[in-house]
Amino acid sequence: QVQLLESGGGSVQAGGSLRLSCAASGLAYRHYCMAWFRQAPGKEREGIATIDDGENIAHAVSVSGRFTISQDKTKNILYLQMNNLKPEDTFMYYCAASPRVFATACRAREDAYPSWGQGTQVTVSS
Repeated sequence: QVQLLESGGGSVQAGGSLRLSCAASGLAYRHYCMAWFRQAPGKEREGIATIDDGENIAHAVSVSGRFTISQDKTKNILYLQMNNLKPEDTFMYYCAASPRVFATACRAREDAYPSWGQGTQVTVSS
């Protein structure tokens, strides 16, 4: 059973930086996708970054150039480095994991991921 635990959220002023972490356990897939999503109350989750076991990464346009997804395979930790934060980046942030069919790309869609963390809140003030 996959378990994901996010940390690193908090409150920061606009222009500041945060690094989110997601500790994964039970991730026994040979090929996998991991992703970061964010969600405002009452809204759908938005996929903002994906990474696979081959280190292929993708970022949503809304965060490209400011956020960077990465992973430490030795520690089973997923990261999201967030720079130049803006008030509109205020969301609950979630990590997610899924097995991946070899030679297919990860998708930034909520329904593509069966495993989720509990979320960590990021609040950016102006």
